[in-house]
Amino acid sequence: MGTFSERVKMLREENGLSQDAVGKIIGVKRYSVYAYEKGKCYPDVPHLIALADYFDVTTDYLLGRTDEPR
Repeated sequence: MGTFSERVKMLREENGLSQDAVGKIIGVKRYSVYAYEKGKCYPDVPHLIALADYFDVTTDYLLGRTDEPR
């Protein structure tokens, strides 16, 4: 199973997005996305849901509770 930080980075890169673009999509600063990818912090629940919705995966997948994205 991947960690949250690994999965966020992988999804961002697979979709050809910058950290800034992801931040704008979910409503946070670029540094927040950077911090998520470095494992320095986690998003609050609304931003976690926004990530899952945008990338069409479950929150459990993002959090590493399952390897099934949907």
